[in-house]
Amino acid sequence: MLSFITSFLPTSYFLPGWLTLDTNPLNHLLQGLVGACGISVLCSLMRVHLLLKEESWSDKDESSQRTSSHQRGTKGGFAAMLQFFFVTGMLAVVGSRVASLVVLEFSLRAVSGWITAGPVRSQESGRFLQQLLVQSQFSLGCALSCSLHFLHEGASQRWLCLLLAAALSWFLAQQATRLLHHVMALYKLHSSQRYCGICISLLTSGRCLLPMLCRTLFITFSVAVIAAISIINQHFLSATEALRFWTPLTICYTLLVVHMQEEQHRLPSSQAVLNTVVVRLGGLMVLMLTVGRWSDVFHILMCFLGEASCLIPTKDLLDASSSRDEEDYTDNVKREHRRRPRAQEKEHQS
Repeated sequence: MLSFITSFLPTSYFLPGWLTLDTNPLNHLLQGLVGACGISVLCSLMRVHLLLKEESWSDKDESSQRTSSHQRGTKGGFAAMLQFFFVTGMLAVVGSRVASLVVLEFSLRAVSGWITAGPVRSQESGRFLQQLLVQSQFSLGCALSCSLHFLHEGASQRWLCLLLAAALSWFLAQQATRLLHHVMALYKLHSSQRYCGICISLLTSGRCLLPMLCRTLFITFSVAVIAAISIINQHFLSATEALRFWTPLTICYTLLVVHMQEEQHRLPSSQAVLNTVVVRLGGLMVLMLTVGRWSDVFHILMCFLGEASCLIPTKDLLDASSSRDEEDYTDNVKREHRRRPRAQEKEHQS
């Protein structure tokens, strides 16, 4: 019905071909809604995880009376709803080809970052995973949109399948938001009194929340990588054209990943992440100017706005994942300085 109505709209007279959507706009909108709901669930559970860590630290250090920065940065009401629908619009506008490239780029960056990190302590590994989860927000939305495009391609009632997926995603996003507000308001009271089932479950198994998120994202991006390779290869007529596209893409992003790993060690977390977004999307735009289409360049510009709308409101999550590590490091240094004189006195006495 919608395609019948839109067939009479003279879009081809007013817009160039590279600005029009390749399929039904309703399908793009529903895919973007599913991706935005996935981002909302990820952010809510990440804030719940950091709030649980903050409560465990405050229990160990009763003298500290701090208000967590990620709790102060939690938005509500009109601002959160506006950001949600803006991200939905950006994911709906971005085509499946560019979404596939974003998924492959993030997967390559995540694997290379994990390999170059090497064997690290559990504390540093947790910090790396937290930063990676925060950085994966828009890429997660692209992964969900790209996977839905691949799985429902050719379906006779595609819009109905996407509508059911969007309804389920909306329900999960609402439940995750309610859990976040419940933890922010009542977790400290309920966990001490031990009469709330939700808070008792988080108190006993809250440490499993971060590994569960990592496993879920691993499965999501594994499916999305397969879908992305299939979607991109559909645009090539021969293996020579595919090789001409994949060779510069692989070389370019291998060099960019090495450069970005060095930048993250020199700059603060939030600034390094924003610089990383500009560098990698800028490199992707240069690549699309040489081997891509004008529609790809337009969609990459939309990716800039989408990444900014996801990362700027969650800078407090990046700062929270690094600030406590710095405090723990300074505490360990002070303890080592206190232990050295005692050890020297014992040596002199012996």
